[in-house]
Amino acid sequence: MNKQEYMDAAEHALLHTYNRFPLVLERGEGVYLYDTDGKKYLDFAAGIAVQAFGYGKKEYNDALKKQIDLLMHTSNLYYNIPIMHAAKKFLKISDMDRVFFTNSGAEAIEGAIKAAKKYAFTRDGHAGHEIIAMQHSFHGRTIGALSVTGNAHYQEPFEPLMPGVKFAEYNNLDSVKALINDKTCAILFETVQGEGGIYPATAEFMEGVRKLCDEHDILLILDEIQCGMARTGYMFAWQKYGVKPDIMTSAKALGCGVPVGAFAMTEHVAEKSLAPGDHGTTYGGNPFVGAAVSTVIDLMEKEQIADHVKEVGAYLEERLAEIVDKYDFITAHRGVGLMQGLVCEKPVGKVAAKALEEGLIIITAGADVIRMVPPLVIEKEHVDEMIGKLEKVLDTF
Repeated sequence: MNKQEYMDAAEHALLHTYNRFPLVLERGEGVYLYDTDGKKYLDFAAGIAVQAFGYGKKEYNDALKKQIDLLMHTSNLYYNIPIMHAAKKFLKISDMDRVFFTNSGAEAIEGAIKAAKKYAFTRDGHAGHEIIAMQHSFHGRTIGALSVTGNAHYQEPFEPLMPGVKFAEYNNLDSVKALINDKTCAILFETVQGEGGIYPATAEFMEGVRKLCDEHDILLILDEIQCGMARTGYMFAWQKYGVKPDIMTSAKALGCGVPVGAFAMTEHVAEKSLAPGDHGTTYGGNPFVGAAVSTVIDLMEKEQIADHVKEVGAYLEERLAEIVDKYDFITAHRGVGLMQGLVCEKPVGKVAAKALEEGLIIITAGADVIRMVPPLVIEKEHVDEMIGKLEKVLDTF
């Protein structure tokens, strides 16, 4: 089959929920992807911030092959060895006390919401609690996750959603204060907003929300699904601020391609929230994903990926600043580590499509941001290569 035949077959068989780029990817090597025509692409999307080690990482692949031959699935009716190792390592890097492994980031958000509601139910003896989320946020496509996603475009066709959600303005502490009442059980936001346009939280906002939560016995839930796992130069972005959440979510690079998410919490929250029968999953935390998570954490620590991201991320910021200076329709850049965005006054979807012609994969965020979330193992030479390709694209606009 040629490329067009593959695409036609997909359009006939798959539910049309994505407007895909006309590209059929076949294999990856390092930080490059190859399509069915053999064309090579520099990957600055990493499967939407998933492929932290790029493609073909031998230690990772070998660990998964070994686990496949041992045991892939048992259900959570029994213990298994890989997930116990993964849990211990995850709690160490996150400074949390208890973790529940899910199949995705959206499921991690669902679990975090349930934990917060159960905590408040245990505390107050009744249901009917509320959550404060943020405008322009993104937390997933399931009904619960969609309910705390601050974007009417995503929500309207599926209303009514989960009740009791109010939306504050991100990085505006006063707007959060104005929404707190005796029903508030949690404040939920991304430490760095991703889909909303690559907006890092300010230190004042993080510290202020933490103080509000402490004063009112409200749980702080931080979504680290995209910005976590070393992408900002810290294992989790909140560690840069020194503001620890009560509950946090993780996914994407947690499994580096294996579908896995997690929500973790402090012992205080665990003792007063989810109990046997309150939550569950068939696949979550099975031996296969346990091996993936365990190996990912081992490799990130062994290769000091967070430190590498700090160094290469700083260089990427320098080069992006040059792009802002060079093109009048590129008005700003923002981000942290290897989670960066360029604010662009031209149609960003067309920019991403044109980049494919130059052998560069980039994605978008919001309506006007070119998003760059490459594999965390890129080097400065790959940044230079990306800039060269991007300039060729921007020159056409």
